[in-house]
Amino acid sequence: MFTKMRKHAFLSLSLLLAFLCYCSTTTLAQPAQAPALTAVAPAKPADSPAKPADSQAKPADSPAKLADAPTPPGPPDVTKVLQKAGGFTILIRLLKRTAVADQIKGQLNDTKNGFTLFAPTDAAFSSLKSGTLNSLSDEQKIRLIQFHTLTTFYTLENFQTVTNPLRTQAGDTNPGDYPLNVTSMGKQVNISTGLVNATVTGTVYSDNRLSIYKVDKVLLPLDIFVAKPPVPAPALAPTKPKDNKNTAGTPKSSTSTTTTTPTVVGSDAASLALAEPGVMVAVGVSIFVAAFSML
Repeated sequence: MFTKMRKHAFLSLSLLLAFLCYCSTTTLAQPAQAPALTAVAPAKPADSPAKPADSQAKPADSPAKLADAPTPPGPPDVTKVLQKAGGFTILIRLLKRTAVADQIKGQLNDTKNGFTLFAPTDAAFSSLKSGTLNSLSDEQKIRLIQFHTLTTFYTLENFQTVTNPLRTQAGDTNPGDYPLNVTSMGKQVNISTGLVNATVTGTVYSDNRLSIYKVDKVLLPLDIFVAKPPVPAPALAPTKPKDNKNTAGTPKSSTSTTTTTPTVVGSDAASLALAEPGVMVAVGVSIFVAAFSML
């Protein structure tokens, strides 16, 4: 009986040991699954580089945004402004032919002073005497259009405080050349060239760099449309004293047709009488009378 119980206890202990060995083997085998978890973990960093890729794409998009940004406007084109306003066909043609329009556009990039253009209308040009423009040389046409351009930006209010005469692109402001006087009374601006009195009748364009004002007359400069007096000839140089000494004893030749009868004295009468036929006759008569009285 005791032996049977020992066997039964031994069997139970063996089963318990076997169960404990199984459990321990199972527990020790579980860490082998950990690498599977670490293998999954690197997959997340594999996704993370995609985020820097997105951040790098943003700089690639920025140039496109810069390209879409509006660029600063360039200097205005005078002829296009006048074409849009209308009524300046003749002035536009002259601005193009004389290249003053290109000159203004180019200088607007190089100066901070700006420009002011007085723009005569087609009606103003039509009021000129027939053939006025055709009588001008190419150089005079350039000066005429430059005379309408001030090398400073002026508002209508600025004309109340300007110092006359104003300098234009045409050049000198001396009397008789290209003086331009601008006066302002209230809202009315008057322009005088010495030949023409014009009035500003409206503002065509103004943008703090270029102002264009419509005027009712063509501004005619004195230098082109007024004939200048001829330049006096230089005075003759005085005769040198050396020449006077050489000619002092020589009778001056004369081209005058007036003749003078020399006074006959003594025996020289015969030789001097040869100069005039009348004297010869008189001498001959005198000799004949003297010879007759001696008889």
